[in-house]
Amino acid sequence: MTETYDYIIIGAGSAGCVLANRLSEDPATKVLVLEYGGSDKSIFIQMPTALSIPMNGTKYNWKYMTLPEPGLGGRQVHCPRGKVIGGSSSINGLVYMRGHASDFDEWEALGARGWRYANCLPYFQRAESWQDGGDAYRGASGPLATNAGNKMKNPLYKAFVDAGHEAGYITTEDPNGHMQEGFGPMHMTVKDGVRWSTANAYLKPAMSRPNLTVITHAMTRRVILDGKRAVGAEYELGGGQRIVAKATGEVLISSGPIGSPHLLQRSGIGPAALLQKAGVAVLHDLPGVGENLQDHSEVYIQYACKEPITLNGKMGLLSKAMIGAEWLLFKKGLSVSNHFESGGFIRSDASLQWPDIQFHFLPAAMRYDGKKPLDGHGFMVLTGPNKPKSRGYVRLRSPEAHEQPDILINYLDREEDREGFRRCLRLTREIIAQPAFDRFRGEEIAPGKDVRSNDEIDAWVRETMESTYHPCGSCRMGEDAMAVVDSDLKVRGVEGLRVIDSSVFPAEPNANLNAPTIMLAERASDIVRGKPLLAASNAAVGIASGIGVTQRSGTPLRTLQH
Repeated sequence: MTETYDYIIIGAGSAGCVLANRLSEDPATKVLVLEYGGSDKSIFIQMPTALSIPMNGTKYNWKYMTLPEPGLGGRQVHCPRGKVIGGSSSINGLVYMRGHASDFDEWEALGARGWRYANCLPYFQRAESWQDGGDAYRGASGPLATNAGNKMKNPLYKAFVDAGHEAGYITTEDPNGHMQEGFGPMHMTVKDGVRWSTANAYLKPAMSRPNLTVITHAMTRRVILDGKRAVGAEYELGGGQRIVAKATGEVLISSGPIGSPHLLQRSGIGPAALLQKAGVAVLHDLPGVGENLQDHSEVYIQYACKEPITLNGKMGLLSKAMIGAEWLLFKKGLSVSNHFESGGFIRSDASLQWPDIQFHFLPAAMRYDGKKPLDGHGFMVLTGPNKPKSRGYVRLRSPEAHEQPDILINYLDREEDREGFRRCLRLTREIIAQPAFDRFRGEEIAPGKDVRSNDEIDAWVRETMESTYHPCGSCRMGEDAMAVVDSDLKVRGVEGLRVIDSSVFPAEPNANLNAPTIMLAERASDIVRGKPLLAASNAAVGIASGIGVTQRSGTPLRTLQH
């Protein structure tokens, strides 16, 4: 069977849904979306507080696991990726954080021409509908609804922000606006109490268009090349039925930081020696495909709480049933939040020009996967170095689409990353020790007060560190020999083929990745269509005091000493 389209989009995730909507705005353009996952109608996807369920199951999650990680004593780490319309935006923690302006200027410095902050900001705004309306930084009428959850009603959220200020840091009213650095609220992708994934925001509103075809449960086996031009895709439906879809325009891969390099490699595009070893004919030798993989990682620093006000008191079956019923009936209450409602961004060293540590604060002591809650009341800080230096890879094992590739993040491969975690722990302890927490702070549960020396901290991090679920960089944008795509996201040396998702990020932004991935797809949709790009923003960027002089970003300014 053969079908013909102008554009074929492979993957209906955070980027693919955006592309499907924007490209099909032109009724003369025929668009096909291929997605291996299925419907997102589950209550566990749509209810924000239930995020740990789809994230840790297999129905909506590829459930990738890394190879044994040398830096973690051989532990394998879970790397969840969405297997459903909306992709990872349908199973993630719903956090909406864009990154620091300097992150995108860094992209341009690394060879991603045109991707500096001033060029990206207008696309963040175009994508967004912020609860308080638009301004020079926020969008007011975009498809993606963002808000501040329950606006820090639990007093522990404000205690964390106040403690950061008492520790010598500044506060910020909007980390997605003028000033990222400092302590303040965190934002999330929720609308009227419902998870606002890219499936809800972009794909579903476009699916009534006659020029948009979405095929679910379709495994794309390979991109079809005619010489050095992509001309279509071969995909497989249930029962082994194989179909070829032709593209008269372009094939756009949006399968994510694991799926996109794996698909390129299965299609004969990648490092020649790797492809030959796996039994794949080399159609285009591109050595960077699958390399440069990086990820944020974090530890859970937990404390007992002296007052019975934490979410640990809501873990029983009756409490969960009542929370669920309130969501079903009214879309209100604890169910409408991801519970990461305050946080912070700081610099770990006086020499740094922008933040490299992120804090997620949670008024509960538990795990991100929902397991092992504290028997009693507690709270925790999730933190890790946000500009990792370690690099890994995604490498196919065989031509078989259903066989997961080898994934190695190489966590803690670099001393800079190990030192980053030491600083994260010590700085967190200083913050929680501030007077704002005196009425709440009990004993330190994890790692425990006896973990003090570098060796003790390193051992604890190796044993307990987890992914923050932000892999990227495996199809890096740039101009050097190891770059996979150019600044227009075209695969280097192949016509009619682009990669558009977080795999093209040259480096990790200092934030969660859903927001910058959506921004990237918004801007890419204009590039693909040949439309004039939105004018660069001249909005000022907030710069904290003490840059290059002190580690603290507020007053009193103090140098960090240990």
